[in-house]
Amino acid sequence: MSVNQQAHTGPPYGQPQPGYQGYQQPAYGGQSLPGVPRSQYGAYNGPMPEYQQPVPPQGYFPSLGFPSKGSPVSFNSDSSSLAPNFIGSLRAPPTSGAPPPASGASHPSGHLAYSQFEHGDVQNGIPASAAPMQRPPASQPFLPGSGSTPVSQPSAFQQYGPPPASVQQLSNHMAGMTIGTATASAPPPAGLGYGPPTSVPPVSGSFSPPGSGLYTPYSATQGPPPTSVPQGLPVAQPPFPGQTVSTQRLPTQVPGFAPPPPSTGVGPSSYPPTTGAPRPPAMPGPPLPGQTLAGPPSSQPNHVTSPPPPSALAGLHPGPPMSGLHGPPPPTHPPQPGYQMQQNGSFGQVRGPQPNYGGAYPGTPNYGSPPGPPPPPKRLDPDSIPSPIQVIEDDRSNRGSEPFVTGARGQVPPLVTTNFLVKDQGNASPRYIRCTSYNIPCTSDMAKQSQVPLAAVIKPLATLPPEETLPYLVDHGESGPVRCNRCKAYMCPFMQFIEGGRRFQCCFCSCVTEVPPHYFQHLDHTGKRVDFYDRPELSLGSYEFLATVDYCKNNKFPSPPAFIFMIDVSYNAVKSGLVRLICEELKSLLDYLPREGNMEESAIRVGFVTYNKVLHFYNVKSSLAQPQMMVVSDVADMFVPLLDGFLVNVNESRTVITSLLDQIPEMFADTRETETVFAPVIQAGLEALKAAECAGKLFIFHTSLPIAEAPGKLKNRDDRKLINTDKEKTLFQPQTSFYNNLAKDCVAQGCCVDLFLFPNQYLDVATLGVVPYQTGGSIYKYAYFQLETDQDRFLNDLRRDVQKEVGFDAVMRVRTSTGIRATDFFGAFYMSNTTDVEMAGLDCDKTITVEFKHDDKLSEDSGALLQCALLYTSCAGQRRLRIHNLSLNCCTQLADLYRNCETDTLINYLAKYAYRGVLSSPVKTVRDALINQCAQILACYRKNCASPSSAGQLILPECMKLLPVYLNCVLKSDVLQPGPEVTTDDRAYIRQLVTSMDVAETNVFFYPRLLPLTKADVDSDSLPAAIRNSEERLSKGDIYLLENGLNIFVWVGVSVQQGLIQNLFGVSSFGQISNTLSALPVLENPFSKKVRSIVDMLQGQRSRYMKLIIVKQEDKLEMLFKHFLVEDKSLSGGASYVDFLCHMHKEIRQLLS
Repeated sequence: MSVNQQAHTGPPYGQPQPGYQGYQQPAYGGQSLPGVPRSQYGAYNGPMPEYQQPVPPQGYFPSLGFPSKGSPVSFNSDSSSLAPNFIGSLRAPPTSGAPPPASGASHPSGHLAYSQFEHGDVQNGIPASAAPMQRPPASQPFLPGSGSTPVSQPSAFQQYGPPPASVQQLSNHMAGMTIGTATASAPPPAGLGYGPPTSVPPVSGSFSPPGSGLYTPYSATQGPPPTSVPQGLPVAQPPFPGQTVSTQRLPTQVPGFAPPPPSTGVGPSSYPPTTGAPRPPAMPGPPLPGQTLAGPPSSQPNHVTSPPPPSALAGLHPGPPMSGLHGPPPPTHPPQPGYQMQQNGSFGQVRGPQPNYGGAYPGTPNYGSPPGPPPPPKRLDPDSIPSPIQVIEDDRSNRGSEPFVTGARGQVPPLVTTNFLVKDQGNASPRYIRCTSYNIPCTSDMAKQSQVPLAAVIKPLATLPPEETLPYLVDHGESGPVRCNRCKAYMCPFMQFIEGGRRFQCCFCSCVTEVPPHYFQHLDHTGKRVDFYDRPELSLGSYEFLATVDYCKNNKFPSPPAFIFMIDVSYNAVKSGLVRLICEELKSLLDYLPREGNMEESAIRVGFVTYNKVLHFYNVKSSLAQPQMMVVSDVADMFVPLLDGFLVNVNESRTVITSLLDQIPEMFADTRETETVFAPVIQAGLEALKAAECAGKLFIFHTSLPIAEAPGKLKNRDDRKLINTDKEKTLFQPQTSFYNNLAKDCVAQGCCVDLFLFPNQYLDVATLGVVPYQTGGSIYKYAYFQLETDQDRFLNDLRRDVQKEVGFDAVMRVRTSTGIRATDFFGAFYMSNTTDVEMAGLDCDKTITVEFKHDDKLSEDSGALLQCALLYTSCAGQRRLRIHNLSLNCCTQLADLYRNCETDTLINYLAKYAYRGVLSSPVKTVRDALINQCAQILACYRKNCASPSSAGQLILPECMKLLPVYLNCVLKSDVLQPGPEVTTDDRAYIRQLVTSMDVAETNVFFYPRLLPLTKADVDSDSLPAAIRNSEERLSKGDIYLLENGLNIFVWVGVSVQQGLIQNLFGVSSFGQISNTLSALPVLENPFSKKVRSIVDMLQGQRSRYMKLIIVKQEDKLEMLFKHFLVEDKSLSGGASYVDFLCHMHKEIRQLLS
C-alpha cells in the first residue's frame, strides 16, 4: 500500500465492519513457537538504529504526527510505555499547489499506513494480542513451549497522512495544535436546535455571563443528538494507535461557510446544564456576520430541524449526565482545549456533528488585531476512536488459533470474546479465574497511585468445553489432602520441596512442613519430585480432593441433596396457565436431575408444596395409590406435617408423582384466592431439609407481592419520585430485616433458593431477592407472563436451572502469598466472618469477585500467588474440595502494570462495585466516583508511562483503550441511570443479576453484540462480522440482530427487500410482520435456516434463555431497541461514546493540571 494512498475512512452507512466471527470458532489461543524465548517487551515499534533512515524535514517528527521543537520521542521496543494508544492523527488534503511528498520523504522505509481500529494488520503500542511480554524471572527456568506468549512481528509505525509540504501548510499544521488555554468560543445555542439554529458573533475578549444561554443542556432534558451535517463539513478519518491527534486547519476555505471570528473570551464550562437557560431568538433570513448556515436536515425520524453547527467552540466539553440532575452550574473554568477533531473528504451518509464540540484551539489569540480566517466546524469521528469490535476481532485473529498454555507466571489470557483452548500446566484456566491485572504493583503506594483495582473474578465450578479435561479428583485416603501447617494452604505446584523431599516450604507463608510418610517421594536433579507429572496437585492449576469426614458438618458425611418444588396456586398463577405449564413440564423434567458422571440415576430426592395464603404439603410415598395432601394454615409458626413420604426418589414414586402433577391444576382450577405468603414458603422448605438432615434447593414459582398476614408480609412501597434523590438507595434495600435473618438460617442448613417470578405489577424484588441472593441462588423474572410468548423462555430456563451442575453447602476461602490479602468480596453469598464465603448452593454460572489489597511489599522475583479453595457437597452427596491456583507477576514500574491489565475484568469489577454502592450512597455519588476512579487510572498512565506530548491529546494504554466506552455503558445502565420505562423491580433484578455475572456475561450485557443478518453467509457456519452499537451503523435496507445476554432483538429496516421478509417471516410485506412473535417461523429456505441457527448458537452460549423481540423500524418498540445502541446518546440522558470520551479527556487534564 502506498503511503500516500487515501486512507480507509470507515465503512459507509450501513456497511458492516470487520467484526466478531462468533464464539464458536474451531480455533484456540495464545502459545509461542517452541524454543523461541519470550520477549521482555511489546512489539517493536519504530526505526532501528542499525538501519539508515531517510532524514525527515527539520522540526518534523513522523512519529508524533505534528511538528515539534523538542527532541523526537525515541521509539524503542518498549512500545506500551512509549507509544500507547494516542487517538489518531489527521490527514489534511494538501493545498492545491503542494505536491505530495515522495514516498520515503519522512517515513521510515517499509511502513504501512494502517489503522489498528480498522484493520487487523499492523499494530502499534502493545500488540493487540495483549499478551504479556515479560522476561521470565531468574528463579523460573524458561521451558521451550511451556506456554509462553506469541512472539509478535515487529510492527512498523508512521504518520497517517502526508506531512506538511510547504511553509504555508506547516504553519497551518502548527496553528491547529492545542497550545495554551484561551480558546475561541462562540456561544452555542441552548437547546438542541428545534428552532432554526443561530449563533451570535462574539466580541473579542468578551466573557459570557452564566445563565446567558451558553450552557449546553446535557441531561434528560435534552433530545436525541442531531444527525444532520452541512454538506461540505469535514468528517474525521480513522487514525491509528501510537499516534497523536493534532488538529489541522483546512488550508482551503470550504465554500458557503462563514464561521464566526474567534474571540479570546473564555466560554463558560458547559457541564452540567442549568435548567431554563434561555434560547437565543430564532433569526430567519440571511446569516449575520459570523453566523454559520446549517446544512440540510437528514431524514431522521426523531428529529425536527437541522442541528446547530458546532461553531468555533473550542473544547467545550459537556460531561456525562449525572442522572439528569439540574441545579446551579459550578463555577466556570476556562474550557480545556478539546479533543481534537479530524477531517477528510469522504461523504457517504454524513455523520452529524456532536452538539457544541468544536475543534481545538484555532490559532494564536488576537489581541486587538483583526481575526484571521477561522477553521470550519469539526467533530470527532466515531471511526477514529477505539472500536470494541476491532479490538475483539484483532484478539481473535492474534490469539484464537493457538492453545493458551498456563505454564508461565502472569500471562494475560485471550479476551473472553475469543474462542480458545486452554492447556493447564500449573495455573488455573481463565475460565475459572480472571484478574484485572496479571502484573501487580510491588507496593501499596504504587497501587494507590495507579488506582487500578486488584481483583479476581472467580467461577469455581465453571463449565469447560468438551475438548478440555475436567479437574482430576485426588483421593489421599483417610489422611486427607496435604496442607501447610501454619496457613493451611493446600498442596499445589508452587510448594518447594527441600531436604531431599522430606519437607516442603509453603509458597504462601514460607512455613516449613514435614511431608507425611505416605506422601514422600525423592527429588530429581532440578529439585522436583520424580512423581511430579503423576500428581495433579503438583503439576496442574486446578484439581479436586476428596474431603475426609473432618471437612463435614457434625463430623459425619452428608446425605444426597433434595429438590423441593413450591408452586404458587393463587388466582393469577392458575388463570395465566402457569400452574398447568409447570406441572406438565415437571413430569418429564424429573428424569433429568443432575447426577455424578457414572451414575445410573440421580441421587437427588424431590418434594412438592403448593401455596396461596396457606401451604399444602404432599405425601408421594411410593407405597400409596394416590398422593395425600396436608394443609398447614398456621403460617406464623411453620412446620412440616409429614416426614416420611415428603422427599422421595423419583423412580420409586413415579406413578404417585405423575398423578399429583395431573391433579394440582384441576384442584385449584376454580380458586378465587388472590393473596399469597412468601417467607413461610421458604421456612417450610428449610424445615423439611432440616428434618431430612440434608442440603438442597427450593424452586419457588411466585406471582405477586406477599400481602397476606404472615411473617415477612410486605407492602407496596414503589415510589418513582425517589429517583435522583438521596432516598433512592432505599429502593434497592429490603423493606425488612426479616429476610436477612431467614437467609442466614438457610445458609446454615445448605438450603439454596431459586426464585421464578411472574409479576403483573410491583413485587418488591429488592426484598424477595434477599434469600435467593444470600444463599447463592438465582432469580428469574417474567413480567406480564403470557403463555404463548413467554412459555419457551421460562421452560428453557427451568430445564437448565434444574439440570445444571451445582455444589451444596459450600464454603470458599481465598489464600494469598505474603504481601497481599483478600479484603472485599462481591457476589451471591453470605459471610459470617471476614474470610469465608458461604453459599448454600453454588452453580456453574456463579462468580465470586475478590478484591486484594497490599499488607506488605511484594518482590518481582517471587511474584504473587492466589489459591481459591472451595469445599462443597456434590449432587451425589460426596464432600469435595476444589482448588484453583494462579501465579501473578509483580512490578516496580507502572508501565508493566498497565501493559498487563484486562479491561473486561476491570469493568466486571467496577460494575459490581458500583452496583453495591447504590445500596448505601446516592446514585449520583456512585457515578461520580466511577468516573473519577477511571480518570485517575488514565491520568496516572499519562503522567508516568506515556511519552511527552501536547496536553490536547488523549492518550490511552493499549490494553485499556476500551475503558472509556465500556465505562460509559456501565454509567448508562438501568441501575445507574434509568429511563422512564424502567421499573424499580427491573433495577433491583438487574443489580442482583450483574453481581454474580462472569466476565463474558458482563461484556455482552454492557456492550451488546450487533450482527447484520443480511450479511450472513448462508453456506458457512460462521457468524457475520459484528458492527458497532450505534444507530448510524444501521441501514434501512438490512436486518440486524442484537443480543445482550437477556434479550435478542431482530431489527428490520423499512426498505428491506420483499424476498428477505418472505424468507425470514413468511409474510409478503414489511407491514405484515408481527412484532408479537416469540420465535422465528420455521421456513425451509437457506436464509431462514441460517438466521435460526445463529439464534440457537447465541442461546447456547448464554446462561439464560434470551427473549426474542422483533422490532420494525419506526415502530414503538424501536425506542427499547435504541436503548441498547450504547455508543449513542441515551434518552435517559446518558452521553454518547464520543461525548463521554471528550469528558474523560477533560477530567484527565484537570487531574494532570
